[in-house]
Amino acid sequence: MWKIAVGFAVFAGLALFVISKGGDNVDMGGEKHGAEAVSAPAPAEAPAAAAPAPASK
Repeated sequence: MWKIAVGFAVFAGLALFVISKGGDNVDMGGEKHGAEAVSAPAPAEAPAAAAPAPASK
């Protein structure tokens, strides 16, 4: 039983450490939908010609 309490304390401490290192980047608001879901521009897609065509025999 004491192992569960120690495991919980370690996990809680690790979670608080990770959240504190996130600073202002952590959004605890939950799942977003619609216009409010866009917080940063989407990354540009790689051009389709970047992959070489498969060689035929």
